[in-house]
Amino acid sequence: ENDPASGLWSYADRTREITKPGYYSVPLVRYGITAELTATARVGLHRYTFPASDAAAVVFDLENGGCWDKATDTGFRFSDDSTRISGWRYSTGWAKDQRVYFAAEFSKPFAKFETVGDKYARASFSTTDGEQLLVKVALSPVSVEGAETNLAAELPEWDFEATAAAADKAWNDELSKVKITTEDETAKRIFYTGLYHTMVAPSVSCDVNGDYRGSDYEIHRAPGFTNYTTFSLWDTYRAAMPLMTILHPERMPDIVRTMLAIADEQGRLPVWHLWGNETDCMVGNPGIPVVADAIVKGIEGFDREKAFEAIKKTAMNPDRGNGLRMKYGYIPCDLFNEAVAYDMEYALADGAAARAAEALGRMEDAKYFTERSHSYRNYFDPATRFMRGRDSKGGWRTPFNPFASTHRADDYCEGNAWQYTWLVPHDVEGMVELMGGREAVLRDLTEFFDKTPSDMLWNDYYNHANEPVHLVPFLFNRLGQPWQTQKWTRHICEKAYADKVEGIVGNEDAGQMSAWYVLAAAGLHPACPGDTRMEITSPVFDRIEFRLDPRYAQGGTFAVVAHGNSPENIYIQRAVLNGEELAASHIDFAQIAAGGTLELYMGDTPNTRWGI
Repeated sequence: ENDPASGLWSYADRTREITKPGYYSVPLVRYGITAELTATARVGLHRYTFPASDAAAVVFDLENGGCWDKATDTGFRFSDDSTRISGWRYSTGWAKDQRVYFAAEFSKPFAKFETVGDKYARASFSTTDGEQLLVKVALSPVSVEGAETNLAAELPEWDFEATAAAADKAWNDELSKVKITTEDETAKRIFYTGLYHTMVAPSVSCDVNGDYRGSDYEIHRAPGFTNYTTFSLWDTYRAAMPLMTILHPERMPDIVRTMLAIADEQGRLPVWHLWGNETDCMVGNPGIPVVADAIVKGIEGFDREKAFEAIKKTAMNPDRGNGLRMKYGYIPCDLFNEAVAYDMEYALADGAAARAAEALGRMEDAKYFTERSHSYRNYFDPATRFMRGRDSKGGWRTPFNPFASTHRADDYCEGNAWQYTWLVPHDVEGMVELMGGREAVLRDLTEFFDKTPSDMLWNDYYNHANEPVHLVPFLFNRLGQPWQTQKWTRHICEKAYADKVEGIVGNEDAGQMSAWYVLAAAGLHPACPGDTRMEITSPVFDRIEFRLDPRYAQGGTFAVVAHGNSPENIYIQRAVLNGEELAASHIDFAQIAAGGTLELYMGDTPNTRWGI
């Protein structure tokens, strides 16, 4: 911006921006150009409408990336016909060794082509007023040749409107997997925007022939599955990945096979994987609940025994504090930062591993991981009633402040003692016994929510803006007060989500924030990944219908109908599943897969006899 002569920037008029699935448009005011974008899976198609000019140009910038990203090696290749350019960009940052290859083709030959070093290139044109220039840009994680093959395979034509229409249809086909009935147009916009967000990641990371670059930095040739990346698993194991088991079971086998390949390549399941790189961002073993969830739900299309071996290998890996945990029985806070968060996430993953072992009949493994999943119990301090750091000699970390949260410098990770104390969805009965019984736990949990600010913005109590608390509202179901789950999930849906630019109270985190809304607004949410129990709560909509994939689920659809639903009638009075009274505040994933209808009869006061 400090160098206007560079031609590298223009302000965009966001008041005239058009954005929808598969299409984007915005005017570039400095040059009077309209930019339009659409895409296939691996190829972007640009359309630029220029004014009359002898200096029209498209500039390739291989230097500037995100704030954490620095280019380490870049370069261009040129063809003989002045319509094609290709190249590569290696960078380091969040992904330590990210490699992107591209091939670009112009709809008309450029009059001149200039480079500045190996990071910038300028293709110049003469244009008439209103002339449209199209540019195809294909990507590959493998090679320039891979990008060229992707371009030829996915976008051989120059029809921008047809490409945008195909993208629109592809998105509409996916978004129509869920149909809602409501007179609340705002809620409808929030829901489908959120559903769109849940489908952005994980993303395809292989060429059309299946070739991909692995975590071992080797090229893997046509492995027989679609390779994925952008695994923000610490976020997404809680709701986004379980939602995929309902809406996208056809993708889950390849997602799991990708994760198993990563385990082969790097020695453990992914934590936060980006373009073939393990970033090790965030705590615990979040890959384990995802793979375990697929096993216990009976997802087919991958080797279940191999999957469990990957779970076991990951759970026994001594890296990232896990070796200390196996030595001491917990992670001592004087030997490892974020000890409580790491250990409690490891314990949750162990609980998922135990359930996967049970599903496969591996009872010795189930017993071992169940026992190890209780390591969280070392951190509960009866005097303060919080999970807090314990050192290698068994003493408590002092001083103690339940509201303290210093990123990567205390016992928690993006949270505090109030928020992490509840991260035991895999062993609620054990947690209740540890904490002094049901009434004591309900008293603390009610205080936790009652002190949460009504606007749901970042706070020290129920901080919906970040993931550690996302499973907590559903604990009331497990504790015999399902009306509190109904009350708080409806409140969160109302206050934490909106149909505006800043429509979510926290980072979207690769679809997790929106997946929580999609499920909670539907009146269903997983109790704990790796468990087939689905909690019932108060739906936002009068009717919501999930279209199931018959290849993976016996039923054609599963619907939730809320009779008498309104902003006031948020409490479930009775429930009927496929014509039979349902007394429990939960159902099993298999009942969703079997298809049918869950009817909920709503009222404006809690029914303290239903679902307990």
